[in-house]
Amino acid sequence: MSDRNYVIGVDFGTDSVRAILVDTQTGDTIKTEVFEYPRWKAGQYCDPHQNQFRQHPKDHLEGLEYTIKGVLSSPSVQPEQIVGIGIDTTGSSPMAVDRAGRPLALQPEFAENPNAMLILWKDHTAVLEADEINELARSWGGVNFTQYSGGIYSSEWFWSKILHVIRRDAAVAEAAYSWMEHCDAIAYELVGATEPEHFKRSRCAAGHKALWHESWNGLPDKAFLGKLDPRLAALKDRLYKETFTSDQPAGQLSAEWASKLGLSIDTVVAVGTIDAHAGAVGGEISPNTLIKVMGTSTCDILVTTPEEVGGKLVKGICGQVDGSVLPGLVGLEAGQSAFGDMLAWFRDLITKPTATLIQESQLIDASTKEKLIEALEDQLLSSLSQQALELPILDTAPVALDWINGRRTPDANPFVKGALMGISPGTDAPRIFRALVDALCFGSKRIVERLKEEGVNIEAVIALGGVAKKSPLVMQTMADVLNVPIKVSASEQAPALGAAMYAAAAAQVHPNLQTAIAFMGGGFDQVYEPIPEKTVVYENLFQKYIRFGDFVEDEFTGIVQPPNSNC
Repeated sequence: MSDRNYVIGVDFGTDSVRAILVDTQTGDTIKTEVFEYPRWKAGQYCDPHQNQFRQHPKDHLEGLEYTIKGVLSSPSVQPEQIVGIGIDTTGSSPMAVDRAGRPLALQPEFAENPNAMLILWKDHTAVLEADEINELARSWGGVNFTQYSGGIYSSEWFWSKILHVIRRDAAVAEAAYSWMEHCDAIAYELVGATEPEHFKRSRCAAGHKALWHESWNGLPDKAFLGKLDPRLAALKDRLYKETFTSDQPAGQLSAEWASKLGLSIDTVVAVGTIDAHAGAVGGEISPNTLIKVMGTSTCDILVTTPEEVGGKLVKGICGQVDGSVLPGLVGLEAGQSAFGDMLAWFRDLITKPTATLIQESQLIDASTKEKLIEALEDQLLSSLSQQALELPILDTAPVALDWINGRRTPDANPFVKGALMGISPGTDAPRIFRALVDALCFGSKRIVERLKEEGVNIEAVIALGGVAKKSPLVMQTMADVLNVPIKVSASEQAPALGAAMYAAAAAQVHPNLQTAIAFMGGGFDQVYEPIPEKTVVYENLFQKYIRFGDFVEDEFTGIVQPPNSNC
């Protein structure tokens, strides 16, 4: 038998979970397995019109078992060679758990209750609660607990979502002993823990999403939480005080899961983390390198030394947390609430009514209909991208806003909306698609400019994720708009690879995470260089984007969405 060791990285995304089996010495991916969430794919427990996006934990547990068993089917690797498992998930995606730390939605009485399920990162039902948290943080007279979260707390995050649910669902509020981020819940499940308040919680999730900070000894004061709702103050005792970086072991695989998967109980399970931060590790992040994790949304991750950041509080981002990415370095997070989601929205805008007409047609048979619809859905974005690439970049081009899911950074605002201006009878689908791509890149430029304004040094930009690998249009536009070269990570599965690197460090195959990155990194397979004549035009269009955004934001300022008792 080979003396090589292997680790498994498990990446829970928005639509699916994937696992990869990785050689700890070379970083080679031996096998990959993917599982699409069946309930999520069917649209269950979601109401997009109310910005409600929930996922059943059964989707995740079924996917966890399926994907790990799938990668273990490789004949070249023996189960005893698997030394560690690393987990990353979307976030903030919390869910209610019972006294033993198991999801409420696994109990019969809550099996169909969306409030008992995982509240996905993109769920924006808690906008009013986030607004309330922000107002209290500024006015209550004590510590401003949002100061390390860019000064603005988001409806996408932990406390907002919990507060929203417990106010609207008395049964869930009473039954929930504690709450867990998704990354913590999966690690908890794998090690067979039974006491949620004593489990090693993720430093990454706690610091960026739950207002945890060492300077105030953990989570916010009970006095502050109690002003929001006394039940939050009581909940604090059933959460956690300490947090742990993801290069540390959360525990070892439980006998139940070891038997289920055919692995050893000596297999180390690393502390969980959020997918973008794992992606930054898989993308070989280093100090002052901006990592752009580009998928359904984007997360922009950067690490710097404590000395460089000093006492600086970077405004309008999604947190600065010591050790959230690399131990000993401060992780900074920003991002956009919609990225691939925005392009998918435009695809669906065109394909869904077209598919309906095809289905209703009497001119072709059922098999041909299915093939036509499948081809339309599969090929539309690539066709639009190719047509958009051939368009000239003009000052008179339409301008769009990328806020169809609100704005994450800079300066979170869930109330703003997407918009489009400058259309005419000659504005066709490729031109609108081009405007949407431009808007996504302009949103990224706003983030970069804010970081620079706040004195954060950015020396290089690396892109990873599905959009970075698949869309030359987006990547070339991004390079032109930012006016910097952008390297694309060679890894097809950077978050899963990052989770595997954390697992290798937690299992002590490598002495630390930086060594794991050095051994297991895959390098870069492409560089997009900015085109000088395009960067000038894009700067003019960017200024239009800024003015358009200011106008739209003014229109939506003060608009309060009424609470919906059903979500």
